[in-house]
Amino acid sequence: MSEHTPPALEPLDLHNERLQANVCPRDWVNPTPSGRYNLVAIGGGAAGLVSAAGAAGLGARVALIERELMGGDCLNVGCVPSKAIISAARAAAAVHNGAEFGLVGGEKVSIDFGRAMERMRRLRADISKVDSAARFRDLGIDVFLGQATFTGSDRLQVGDRELRFTRAVIATGARAAAPPIPGLDQIPYLTNETLFALTELPKRLGIVGAGPIGCEMAQSFARFGSEVHLVEALHGALPREERDAGEIVRNALERDGVRLRCCGKHLRIEKRDDGIHMMVESHGRGYDIVVDQLLVSVGRAPNVEGLGLEAAGVEYDAKKGVLVDDRLQTSNKRIFAAGDICSRYQFTHAADFMARVVIQNALFFGRKKASALTIPWCTYTSPELAHVGLYPAEAAERGMEIDTFTQKLEEVDRAVLEGESEGFVRVHVARGSDRIVGATIVAANAGDLIGTLSLAMTRKIGLGAIASTIHPYPTQGEAIRKTGDQYNRTKLTPTVKHLFERWLAWNR
Repeated sequence: MSEHTPPALEPLDLHNERLQANVCPRDWVNPTPSGRYNLVAIGGGAAGLVSAAGAAGLGARVALIERELMGGDCLNVGCVPSKAIISAARAAAAVHNGAEFGLVGGEKVSIDFGRAMERMRRLRADISKVDSAARFRDLGIDVFLGQATFTGSDRLQVGDRELRFTRAVIATGARAAAPPIPGLDQIPYLTNETLFALTELPKRLGIVGAGPIGCEMAQSFARFGSEVHLVEALHGALPREERDAGEIVRNALERDGVRLRCCGKHLRIEKRDDGIHMMVESHGRGYDIVVDQLLVSVGRAPNVEGLGLEAAGVEYDAKKGVLVDDRLQTSNKRIFAAGDICSRYQFTHAADFMARVVIQNALFFGRKKASALTIPWCTYTSPELAHVGLYPAEAAERGMEIDTFTQKLEEVDRAVLEGESEGFVRVHVARGSDRIVGATIVAANAGDLIGTLSLAMTRKIGLGAIASTIHPYPTQGEAIRKTGDQYNRTKLTPTVKHLFERWLAWNR
């Protein structure tokens, strides 16, 4: 018999049954602990999985505890399902906009939303094998399904099992949280945790929040054929990014049919017979927007409930999560934390590398610092918007003077040939040097391109050196090299140019 109650997966088709069998098997029986574990990882998302697998691979005795679904948000309700939907929506947009490339009749192609969602569930189930309970058991890890609760500074309880540990890592992540919008608590609404259970396309979809999730889903559902209304309290789309970068994304959303109401004030929600009303003031004008479904994509809350953190002597904040130092150690020196539960960088790849910091510091008396990580991120709209390092405003706050080099994609041949010339590569360097301190890319494959600049920052490769890197022609990666060319041209000062002219005149 199962010792836990698996959460319901909807719709319960063959694909979700496969997912269930991998990430939360109904017949799973928790092992019987024997002795003290070198490391107990609490949470089966990215941070917990990497911590557990990495430690076990180094010979540690490891336990992994998950109360819901192995794979966490990323596999089940985040990166994996959202990118499957985005890829389907991009395919639909490519066909619909195919006239530019000579395709005839593409605008008449119909979209089967149910099939697109079925594809997502199938691919998610395929990928779930990597995060399965059975796989981690086969790695030599004791996998427990159920709620973990600390009962002391070096022990915790899962059901009727008590686990003792030398070190532990809290990796329970965060969840969608509802903002204080009047009337929201009176209606059913979607979050990223329920959106991917849809089987029918909403005719009218309202979205609150033009951050990454809101923009990605707004564009995708508009491309599927929904009438999408996007409400944002701040200005524009992706308001935390550089203004002109966000404006490019905003223009793309609006071309796809998204109706953005930014600088939204006094938002109220009300359910009436004709649908859900979103009443908001935008740029001095009042709107009463009627939709059939509402997606709320703002607000996150750390998963600290039920952990018994007080019993373990672990300090936490209900809004910020578990409090850690730069080595990811909590107020209990035996216990560390990683991922969304303790970080403002709520990305799967950030959780992955924070877990690597934990392994070194918890098991081997390491002195690795989380602040030393160079963490890029990307919003997967069309075009994508990726960033790494400092924004100009952040550099100014630190008293750092910078020089900025921007290469427009309209001057990059591959981007022009692909019909994807709206965007740019922008690199910020410390003034007087070629040391890269930040970068923003708006391009079709910005998420892939940003890795080059992340590598340069991590390995301290200057922008001038990037100019000497040969890229195949034609590729969009040339845009990065061209920013290096721009930097190198700044070294050709009038004095240097005069010396060159004298040398060449003498050497004729």
